[in-house]
Amino acid sequence: MQLVIIAGGKGTRLGLKDIPKPMVKIGDKPLLEHQIGLAKRFGIDEIFILSGHLSDKIVDYFGDGTKFGVKIHHVVEPYPLGTAGCIKLLEGKLAERFLVFYGDVVMDFDINEFIEFDKRYDSIGTIIVHPNDHPYDSDLLELDDNNRVVKMLPKPHKDGEFYQNLVNAAVYIFSPKIFKYIEKDKSQDFGRDIFEKLVESGECLMGYRTPEYIKDMGTADRFEKVKQDFLSGKVRRLNKINKRSCIFLDRDGVINKDMDSSPSVEGFELLEGAAEAIKMINHSDYLAVVVTNQPMIAKGFISRNEAEEINKKMETLLGKEHAFLSGIYYCPHHPEKGFEGEVPELKIECSCRKPKPGMLIQAAKDMNIDLSSSWMIGDSKRDIEAGKNAGCKTVSIGEGLGADFCAKNLVQAVEYIIKGDKNV
Repeated sequence: MQLVIIAGGKGTRLGLKDIPKPMVKIGDKPLLEHQIGLAKRFGIDEIFILSGHLSDKIVDYFGDGTKFGVKIHHVVEPYPLGTAGCIKLLEGKLAERFLVFYGDVVMDFDINEFIEFDKRYDSIGTIIVHPNDHPYDSDLLELDDNNRVVKMLPKPHKDGEFYQNLVNAAVYIFSPKIFKYIEKDKSQDFGRDIFEKLVESGECLMGYRTPEYIKDMGTADRFEKVKQDFLSGKVRRLNKINKRSCIFLDRDGVINKDMDSSPSVEGFELLEGAAEAIKMINHSDYLAVVVTNQPMIAKGFISRNEAEEINKKMETLLGKEHAFLSGIYYCPHHPEKGFEGEVPELKIECSCRKPKPGMLIQAAKDMNIDLSSSWMIGDSKRDIEAGKNAGCKTVSIGEGLGADFCAKNLVQAVEYIIKGDKNV
């Protein structure tokens, strides 16, 4: 597969004057060199660099790519064309599906797994998506149960709107069919101009979720943060080829006030300290993943759509507090019959309803989680048993329940895990 790197950024907010933004150093190398090295690690050796501002700095440094072990083609835009407009310059030069990086993004991810995901679908393209800690001022998108993009949610968001915390990570795979949606000699951006057009036209555009490290360095604060993460090894460490540890969280009674038998969007309310605790997880190397039984769906008390709206409200409220979840897994089943309005196909014995470990095992498969170094936090015996059945260590909230540790609230539970202090 060929790689296209969009490298026209000026770096004005970083105070750059003599070099273009993709040439800023992360460690001892320009960011662009790190991106090329990542591609080469995964067997990609033909690269198109689309540059504009101070393009000679990029051309002189990389040349034809020989000294970096790759083949580089340089294409210089005649004037700023935006992220999509500049790719139109490559029409006719890319005969097969191709990978796209934005040149101001620090990243390390399993490219092979991304490509394999993309191969499963007859789509015009696949976008990498992930949560961030400021969704309220980000351009978001929504995926259906099959990971197809069904809606674009540009900022600013409407008051009272709840959303999935899924942000465009600025890494794509496209079919050459994409060129027909991009006008020639016109400034256009994928996020602002192209993706909504694809969705509205009925094109199949997929979203690939990953918790790997992919962050832009657009501001001075973000630049300092990604430099620290690079120097600490965190950028490489979070690649999905490496196993991760996870803190699994029950939802009702742990993150939000228990709604008993009447779950509703209106009744959803975060518990005090829940966002703070999840933010602590986000700042560590642990993943934060919710695993929750939602038998009210099978019983017919709420629909799947209503259950998902509740989860959206949870993500929205957490995002306002700069916290996020890397995954939400829920079991809609319930084995006992006899409820008025129940959903027959969901009244089954399944492998996902806690205390069975199915949701934890599925998350481990999706995110390459090491269950033996992971934790389950819950407020019921079935939560603790599910964690133990998956091979995790456990923390209960409120009562012992046979867990490895008993905490009075979620903050104390997370502090115990992350700090390893049994005396918190």
